[in-house]
Amino acid sequence: MSGQVVASPERRIAFPAYLLVAFRIVLMLLLMAICVPLHYLWRLLGLNRMWPRVFLSGIGMIAGLDLHRHGKRVPGALLLSNHVSWLDIPALSHAANSAFIAHDGLAQFGLLKWLCDMNDTVFIARHKRTDVSRQADDIRAALAHDSTLTLFPEGTTSDGTGIIPFKSSLLGALEPLPKDAVVQPVALVYDDAPEVSWIGEEPGMRNFKRILARLRPVRVDVHFLPPVAGDALANRKTITATAQAVIAAQLNLRNPTS
Repeated sequence: MSGQVVASPERRIAFPAYLLVAFRIVLMLLLMAICVPLHYLWRLLGLNRMWPRVFLSGIGMIAGLDLHRHGKRVPGALLLSNHVSWLDIPALSHAANSAFIAHDGLAQFGLLKWLCDMNDTVFIARHKRTDVSRQADDIRAALAHDSTLTLFPEGTTSDGTGIIPFKSSLLGALEPLPKDAVVQPVALVYDDAPEVSWIGEEPGMRNFKRILARLRPVRVDVHFLPPVAGDALANRKTITATAQAVIAAQLNLRNPTS
């Protein structure tokens, strides 16, 4: 089962809906104004870095996320998830208390990098072979401290009705897998996946505003699937193949009424 990345049709936002967009953006800015100072205070006191997760969870709530968890998550695991929307970030931050592994292209945007750094994001650059060792050390250090990390092996977003073949190269920095590391697949199932997905040529800001203009909640079911085990842990190719298969199966078996 594979998702097709096709050009996303332009969906115009009705003028009255911009009032809802503006209201939600104001709430997000107020949330940031509260969480950022508390984050730095917590860090100064050497306390748990909880506020970035609170911020992301709040962003999801303001955006209308209606989140439902299924299965049992393993704290401190490396999560491999399908990727549909920017909403995946607040969803997994809330459902799994997760930080993320992201491509270093995001680090080019100052505000975004600042927010990512607060959330303990680990940046990887596949084209910089000299940095592979450092990237591996960063990921291993995070997992060694029982931090949950999420990686999106598709490398991009799909329309949510299927998945794009997973790229095993994205796990290159984790081969061989650290001792006692747990790899857990996660399936994100959106009721209105094609309506909230970010694909094709649609600019990110347009997608952001389009989702904030929705009156109907965005239901997402987060399915924590059984960890990869046995021979499937042999190497990055077997790990990604196994994760892809079980996530694809979950998408086929989804039941919105569960």
